[in-house]
Amino acid sequence: MDKSALRREIREKKKAMSLSEIEERSARLGELFAQTDAYRQAKTLYGYMPYNQEVRTVPILERAIRDGKKVAVPKVYGDTMKFIYLDDLTQVANSDMGIPEPVADEPVADDKTALVLMPGLAFDEAGHRIGYGGGFYDKFLTAEPDHPTVALCYDFQMYAHLDTEEFDIPVDMVIWA
Repeated sequence: MDKSALRREIREKKKAMSLSEIEERSARLGELFAQTDAYRQAKTLYGYMPYNQEVRTVPILERAIRDGKKVAVPKVYGDTMKFIYLDDLTQVANSDMGIPEPVADEPVADDKTALVLMPGLAFDEAGHRIGYGGGFYDKFLTAEPDHPTVALCYDFQMYAHLDTEEFDIPVDMVIWA
């Protein structure tokens, strides 16, 4: 299956989910994530604000703040992405693409080994991912390759094998429920 067909298939499955199913699965994924060594050892979490039917990451980010971790979420500037530290997760607004991102442009996150929570549409057990097509995370991780990475997804987003491009950077761990 080509990437555009795969993206269409996953989007349709996500749209078919009820709000309660999204919330329940997201809570389960948050608990599984919090139990990982990657989370426990991280001083900083580079997360993302959920868009459409994505895993609800706000409770995960709130927990990280309560656990004493610094939290940053991405903001897009043209064809690049920077992570902005947030103490207050309500200080976001929808971008031109409808994706929530920080209102402020600073402070820019500067932890070169922060744990990065990776969004995506499809994953395989080897950590390969199909994103939304912008390449923002691949560019970011190419520039800052020392970040450990984790992806959270619904079980129907997992595939036995994904064909990826040479510039696609796999994630270190995928957690699904």
